[in-house]
Amino acid sequence: MRVSGFFLIALIFTHLIVNVMQDGGVHAIDFAFVAGKLANPLWQWFDVTLLWLALIHGTNGMRVVIEDYVYRIKLKRFLLGGLAVSTAVLIVLGTLVIFTLDPCPTGAAADLLPSFCTAG
Repeated sequence: MRVSGFFLIALIFTHLIVNVMQDGGVHAIDFAFVAGKLANPLWQWFDVTLLWLALIHGTNGMRVVIEDYVYRIKLKRFLLGGLAVSTAVLIVLGTLVIFTLDPCPTGAAADLLPSFCTAG
C-alpha cells in the first residue's frame, strides 16, 4: 500500500498539472483535449497505469476494511467476491476505453465528427 500510494501521488500530481493547471485550466478540457491526449501512446500508458494503480490500491484498502469489520463468513465471502468482480470489470472496461478510443471513425458522416477530424 505504501509503494502504490507513493506512485499514485506522483501520478496524480502529474495528471493534475497537465490537465488542470495549464492553458485555461479545467475549462479547456473537452472531448478534443482528451482524444488528443489519448492519441499519444505515452499518455495512454500513463492513464492506464494511473487507473490500474488507483483501482488496485482502493480495492486492497476495501479488502482490509471488509476483513477487519465483517465477521460473518458468508457475508465476508460475498463482499470480497463482489469487490473482486467489480474491480476486474472496471479494470477491463477502463483499459478498453483508453486503448480503443477512436474519435474519428472512418465512414462516419462529416457533420457528426469533431472539428479536429478530417472527413474521409
